[in-house]
Parts: sequence; C-alpha cells; structure tokens
Amino acid sequence: GAGATEMELSLKVSAFAETCPGLDQYAIRAFGKALEVVPRTLAENAGLDQGVVISALGAAHASGKVSAGVDINAMGISGASGVSDETGVLDLYTTKISALKLAIDSALTVLRVDQIIMSKQAGGGGM
Repeated sequence: GAGATEMELSLKVSAFAETCPGLDQYAIRAFGKALEVVPRTLAENAGLDQGVVISALGAAHASGKVSAGVDINAMGISGASGVSDETGVLDLYTTKISALKLAIDSALTVLRVDQIIMSKQAGGGGM
C-alpha cells in the first residue's frame, strides 16, 4: 500500500527493460516510469515534495525495503523524506491487478488505433 506496490513494480519493470535489446527497452522503461504516478500523486496530495518522496522511495526499494511507501503523516515536518519503511497500508490484490489490466488494455487499444490511422495515411486512401 501507500504506493509501495507501484514503486516496486516500477523498479522491476525498469530492470527488465535493461535486458531488452533495441527500441523495445524505451517503451518498457516508459511503462515502468508511468507506474510511479501513484506514489507521486499520493505525495502531491499530501502536500509533500514529490521529487524528494519519489527519489527516497526509489532508494528505499532499491535497498530491499519492498514495503516502503508514502508517509502522508510527514506533511509539514521539516526535513522529512515522506517515506515510511512500513506504512501498515495494505492493497487489495484483485483491485490492483484489475486496475493494471484495464490500464494496459486501454494503452494497447490507443496504440492499435493510432497504428491503423498511420497505416491508412501511408496507403494514400485513393477515393
């Protein structure tokens, strides 16, 4: 919870991107970066410096603290990173997986439609 799931997924997806050759790695890395939207939004809504929170959260997850999340109770505390190693907030797995599937399906649909439009323009469409 508290953005921990999304940050951990972001790091795993970005690490996977490094193993992929060619241009695919850029798309995979961008998907990993997009997963950071949830902790970034949590930090912003809590009035925290989102840049500080995202970098501290990324460092915590890189050091193996997979449950580290955004600490909304750090709002207004000078010098606080906005990250808690154990937030005590739990995510419902079925909700997370459903939201991720829906987001991925939506992105793929947009890409397919864009691909169709681009191929029709290239073909000339002789009417």
